[in-house]
Amino acid sequence: MIISHIIGGIGNQMFQYAVGKACAEARRVELKLDIADFSRYHIHQGFELERVFLGQANYANKAEVSQMLGWRSTSLARRVVRRSGLTWLRGNKLVAEPHFGYWPGISGVGDNSYLTGNWQSEKYFKAIELSLRQDFTFRAPVQGENETLIEEMQDSCAISLHIRRGDYVSNKRANAMHGLSSMAYYQRAIDHVAANVENPHFYIFSDDMSWVNANFKLPFPHRFVTHNSGTESYNDMRLMSSCRHHIIANSSFSWWGAWLNDRHGKIVVAPRHWFASGMDVSDLFCSGWVIL
Repeated sequence: MIISHIIGGIGNQMFQYAVGKACAEARRVELKLDIADFSRYHIHQGFELERVFLGQANYANKAEVSQMLGWRSTSLARRVVRRSGLTWLRGNKLVAEPHFGYWPGISGVGDNSYLTGNWQSEKYFKAIELSLRQDFTFRAPVQGENETLIEEMQDSCAISLHIRRGDYVSNKRANAMHGLSSMAYYQRAIDHVAANVENPHFYIFSDDMSWVNANFKLPFPHRFVTHNSGTESYNDMRLMSSCRHHIIANSSFSWWGAWLNDRHGKIVVAPRHWFASGMDVSDLFCSGWVIL
């Protein structure tokens, strides 16, 4: 059995599900999701995978996690032994992501393993791309204004443009870690797209649209997408994936919005500076993406 620890916003949840499914399929064992930590998690919209997507997995209960990890099964113990100097305390079943980039050691994990980390690289799940795309099919039928927008997008050269602010501004820890994609990045990205497509029409997504309206000017046809909020926020990802090309933020949300678009020849522009520290994030980007 592979148990994947799920936590964070919907983009992080998708990465954690994807690596778990890839490991389980490679070993022909069952995948279960540990979602227990959402009982104390009050950011974003909570656990969303089952509500938003068609893919299904069973959930690991407390007894199963305890049986696999023993004294390491509590959230506190797992956080402690994830520290780089304490690998010897993890045992042979707790698999903690050792660093941000792709870790080749994932191929050697055992048939009974508990995965914890972010796992933000397509390299972890490229082998199961087709089945993963089926799992990440949106469950609810598109309707209302979203349906109208998708029809409009299909009739134009639609470009999704995501500006992530929110907790990257309001939360000191998030700001120190992620920082903000600069206006210079967006200008370069817009120039690149405009130079390579005809008649671009931009659809702008943000969690701080008042700031965007006041500070962001585009010399091309564009539309601010503002109607999806709360438990319907995931529909912005659906709309992003319906566009032909993408300018993403340093955000797993728009990363997946671009990835879910399976058109050949799509342009995806991503920011080189994903974290404020400037760490190497080259494994995060898919082949063919334009990094600026």
